[in-house]
Amino acid sequence: MAEGCSNTAIAGRLFVTEGAAAKHISNIFVKLRLPPDSDSNRRVLAVLACLNG
Repeated sequence: MAEGCSNTAIAGRLFVTEGAAAKHISNIFVKLRLPPDSDSNRRVLAVLACLNG
């Protein structure tokens, strides 16, 4: 995600299905308490959370 990859690209790099990659990404959002919000991009917020420790 930090490199701007789509779920399809992430799945290809990890050798998993696109559905599996989407599920893992969804779990990351849950663990970081990033609910769906039309005003923000959860992928960006997840990367920022990782970078900020």
